[in-house]
Amino acid sequence: MHDQARGSTQPWQALNRLLTRIIPATFHDPAQWSAFLATGAYAGRVFLSIGIAVFLAFLFQLQSPLSAATTVLIVANPTVGAMVSKSVWRVAGTLLGAALSVTIMSAFVQAPVLYFAALAVIVGIACMIATFLRLFRAYAAVLVGYTIVIVASPAFAKPEGIFLSAMGRLSAVCVGVVVTAFVFMITSPRKPSSVLLRLGSAFRDTVRHAWIFHAAESERTAHGTLAETALDLLEKREEQSNAGSFRSLPRPVYDSRAKLLSYMAGLAPAIEYAAADDPDMQARIGNLRLALSRLTGLIVSYHPYWLTLETAEQETHTVHDHMAQSLERLLELTEDPAWLDNPAPLSACLHDTLKALEHLARERHGSAMLVALDNTRDTLVQMDLALHNLTSRRPDAAGAPAVPTYLEWPMALRNGTRGAMITLLAGLLWYVFHWSLGPMLLVYIVAASSLLSTAPSAAKASPMMATGTALAIPAGFLCHMLALPRIDGYPLLWLTLCLFLLPGVWLQFHPRYGIGAFGYAVFFTMMLSVNNPIVYDDMTLTNTWITMAAACALLAVVFRVILPADHKLDAARLVSSLTHSVQQLARTPRKRTIAWVAWEGLQLQKISRLMMRLSFITTGVDRQGYTDGAFAALSLGRLIVRLRWNAAHATLDPQARATLDRALAAFGQLHRNPTATATALMQAADAIAASPSQKGGINLTCERTVSCLEQAASIILAIPGFFHHKGPIQRAADAPDAADPVSVMPGTLRLAVK
Repeated sequence: MHDQARGSTQPWQALNRLLTRIIPATFHDPAQWSAFLATGAYAGRVFLSIGIAVFLAFLFQLQSPLSAATTVLIVANPTVGAMVSKSVWRVAGTLLGAALSVTIMSAFVQAPVLYFAALAVIVGIACMIATFLRLFRAYAAVLVGYTIVIVASPAFAKPEGIFLSAMGRLSAVCVGVVVTAFVFMITSPRKPSSVLLRLGSAFRDTVRHAWIFHAAESERTAHGTLAETALDLLEKREEQSNAGSFRSLPRPVYDSRAKLLSYMAGLAPAIEYAAADDPDMQARIGNLRLALSRLTGLIVSYHPYWLTLETAEQETHTVHDHMAQSLERLLELTEDPAWLDNPAPLSACLHDTLKALEHLARERHGSAMLVALDNTRDTLVQMDLALHNLTSRRPDAAGAPAVPTYLEWPMALRNGTRGAMITLLAGLLWYVFHWSLGPMLLVYIVAASSLLSTAPSAAKASPMMATGTALAIPAGFLCHMLALPRIDGYPLLWLTLCLFLLPGVWLQFHPRYGIGAFGYAVFFTMMLSVNNPIVYDDMTLTNTWITMAAACALLAVVFRVILPADHKLDAARLVSSLTHSVQQLARTPRKRTIAWVAWEGLQLQKISRLMMRLSFITTGVDRQGYTDGAFAALSLGRLIVRLRWNAAHATLDPQARATLDRALAAFGQLHRNPTATATALMQAADAIAASPSQKGGINLTCERTVSCLEQAASIILAIPGFFHHKGPIQRAADAPDAADPVSVMPGTLRLAVK
C-alpha cells in the first residue's frame, strides 16, 4: 500500500517540479510575489495620475499637456510622505526657476552669448546647492536650474511670450502635483507609525549586534551561560598575525555590521518622509534623528581595535560576560510588542548594569580591565540615550543638539563646474550651428546634468541616464509611427502612454536600473509631440531624435571624459577630514562645550561617503582597513571627549592636568607623524600613573585617564597609515605603496623590502 501511495504522489511531484521550472519565481516565492504586487500597485497609481493629469491639461488647454505627465513621473513615490515633500519642493523650485527665467530673458534678450553665460552660472550654482542639500530639498535646487530652460525654450523665437510660457509651465506642474497628491493620498496606505516600529527593530538589531560581540569575547570563561548561536558565528575567529597588525573581525560580524548600516541609511529618509505626513512625527523628528545617529554610532563602535587591545588576561572576559547577559536580557524585554510604549524595564536594566560596572571599576584592576569597563560603560550610556530619544513622546527640546549637514565642497564644485560647462557648451553649439532644435538640446542637457548632481556619483550615473534616454528614442519612434496615428480619442491615448511608459515606471526603483529607467520615462514624454490637435511632422520628429542622441553623447563625454570623477582622491580627502576633525576636537579649548552627538553625527556622514567612495575604487586599496580605520577614528574621538572631561571636571592634581593638556596638544601632529602622537600619549600615561595622587592608593580618575591615553595610543599605532597625510590612499594609483595596509607607517614596507 505504501508503494501505491508513493506511486500516486510521484506524478504530482513531477508536475510540481515542471511548474516550478516553467512558472517564474515571482509567482511561487512569497517575498517576490509581495514585491511584485507592491510595484504593480505603484505603477497603477502612476498611470491613473497620468490619465487624470493629462486629461485636465487638455481640458485647460495648456500649451504643453504632457508636462503634467512628466511632473507625475518625477513627483510620484511609493511613500506618501516622500511624495508630499517632493511635491512641495517641486512647486517651490518651479516658482523660483520661472521667476529667474523671466529675469534672465528680459536682461539678455538681445545678447544670446551673455544669456547662455548667465544661464550656465545659475545652473552651476543650482548643481552645487543640490549636492549640498538632502533628500528632496536638493530636488528644489535642481528644478531651479532646468525650469529656467523649460520656461524659456518656447519663448526663444518670441521673447515677448516668456511670461505666458512661465505661467503655462507653472500651471502644468501644479496640475501634475495636485493630481498625484490626490491619487496617492486616496489610494496609498498611510502608516507613519511603521517608521517607529522600524526604529524599534533597529534598536533591537543594534543590541543583538553588540550581544554577539560580547558573547564571543566571554566564550572562554562562560560557555554554559551563552547561547550557542553567538559561539557558532564566531568560533572561527581570526588570530592576530603580528603584534603591530590591525586585527580583523570575523566575517559574520562584518556582514552583520554592513547590513545594519545599510538599514540605518534607509531609515534616515523614512523619518523625514513620515514627518511630512504626520504632525506627531514632525514634533518628534529631532529626537528620532538623534536616536538614529546614536544607534549608528553604537554599531560602528565595534571594530578591530577592541580585539587589538585585548590581552591574555582572563579578567576582561568577566566584563564581557556580564555585558552579554545584560544585552541578552534587553533582547528578551524587546520581544514584547509594546516595549516602545513602556521603556522603563529596559532603562532599569541598563542602569543596573551601569551600577554593577561602576562597582567593579572601584576594585584594583589592570589597564586591560579598565579598558573593557570604560568601553562597555560608554556603550551602555549611548544605548540608554538612544532609548530615551526613541521613546520620548515629548516634542524636541529647544536646546537639543542638532546634527549638522556635512558639506562636501570638492564634489559640489565639480558638479557645479560640470553643470556650467555643459550648459554653456550646449548653448554655444546651438548658437554657432543655428540648430533648429537647439532649445531641445539645452533642455535635456540642463535637466539631466541637474538631476545627476544629486546622485552619489554623477560620473557613474551619467551613462545610465544617457542609456535610458537613448532607449526612449526608438520607443518614441514606434509610438509616433504605429500608435498615435490610429488614436481617435483620449482613452486610447492614455492607454498608449501607459504601455510605453510601463518599463520606465516598473524599473524606476530597481537598484541597478533605476536611474536609466527614470531617464527613459521622463524624457520619453518630452520627445512626444502630443498637442491639441496632434500635428505630425516627420522632419521635426527626426530632428528631435537626432538632437536627443547628440545630447546623450554630450552628457556622457562631459561627465566621464572632460571632468571624470576621481573616487580615490575623494576618499583621501574624506580620510584627511576625519583626521583633522579628531585633531580639532582634541585641541578645542576646555571651556568650550562640545556636543558629542553633533560631532559624531557629522563624522558618520563622512564615513558613509567614504564607504561609498571606497566601493567605487577599482584599483588596489585596503578598503576594509580604511573602513575600520574610520570607525576607529570615531572611537578615538570618544576617548578624547572623556579626556577633555577629566581635564576640566575630574579631581586631577595640577601636575597630572598639565600632563594631560600636553597630551591633548600632541594630537596637533597626528596628520604628519601619528607615531609621535602615540608616543606622547604613552609618555603622558606613564607620567600620570606615577603622579603623587596615585601613591596614596586607588585613584579611579587617574586610572581612567591613563586607560584612555593608552587606548588612544593603541588605536593610533594600530592604523598609522590611516592618519598619516602620505598614507596609501593619498598615493597615486600606480605608486608601489598605494595598496599598503593601514596598519603600517607609509614607506615601512618599502624599507623592509630594500
